[in-house]
Amino acid sequence: MAKLNNTQVFCRIVELGTFAAVAREMNLSAMMISKYMAQLEESLGVALLNRTTRRLSMTEAGKIYYQRSKQLLDDFSELEEYTSQLGHQVKGTLKVSAPIDFGGLYMVPVIDAYQRTYPGVRVLMTLHNSEVNLSEGHFDLSILVTDTLDLGVVARKIAQTRLCTYASPGYLAEYGEPQTIDELSAHRCLHYMDTPHRDYWIFNDGGEEVKIRANWHFASNNGRALCQAAALGMGITQAPELSVMNYLEQGKLVEILPDFRIPSLEIYATYLQRRFLPAKLATFVDFLIKYFAQHNRLPVI
Repeated sequence: MAKLNNTQVFCRIVELGTFAAVAREMNLSAMMISKYMAQLEESLGVALLNRTTRRLSMTEAGKIYYQRSKQLLDDFSELEEYTSQLGHQVKGTLKVSAPIDFGGLYMVPVIDAYQRTYPGVRVLMTLHNSEVNLSEGHFDLSILVTDTLDLGVVARKIAQTRLCTYASPGYLAEYGEPQTIDELSAHRCLHYMDTPHRDYWIFNDGGEEVKIRANWHFASNNGRALCQAAALGMGITQAPELSVMNYLEQGKLVEILPDFRIPSLEIYATYLQRRFLPAKLATFVDFLIKYFAQHNRLPVI
């Protein structure tokens, strides 16, 4: 058990970057963390970390030991959770990554309903638009709004939405409504940053996908800010329909260029394939699928 404990300490040092950070997390002294590392390296007969006054780095042996140890620790944790399922206990902390707009608009009511059914599960949700590498272990689940998927993950569809182009009636009255995507170059664009398509807007032109670089005057990684800017007449924006529903219902935004709209974007719950799927993860994904199907929270076509 001592080696298991020391191995856990080593993995957290690699992940957090300093002895002090691990000591704070484990409520121990930095001296004790250093002692655990010394015991581990002595038992293995090899140095796992290079220590300097400024930073820590792994030795070649350390890199190999971390990769295998991390996998074994994850397997052990999954086995514990799987075994606890046999006692009909669904508990633990579920770490979820979600896009800013989708998470802010739709996930909180789902989590509330889920925790009423499974009160033993704590949910830690991080909202951002960056790509998530689930194999790094920072998240159990990643929500994606996308038209493409990476290999190596399980992806279960929970809903879908349309990617459309919008402007306010006031903007169109002042600057005119573009009838083709080529005309967008003469307009003020409001660009959504940090999407899989980077600096480009995506359209369907006669069955062919076309990318154009937006001539943007205002950009943000927050869809609400872009919707507000578009509603104020600052320019044209391209966004998932799920982000603009309220503005459409209030008549503050209207869709333009509908003939150039790409096929719907799928919304997925993604996670790594595992031998023992933790109950907290399995129940949450199933709950997401049923919740959105029953509540019809998103525009589905």
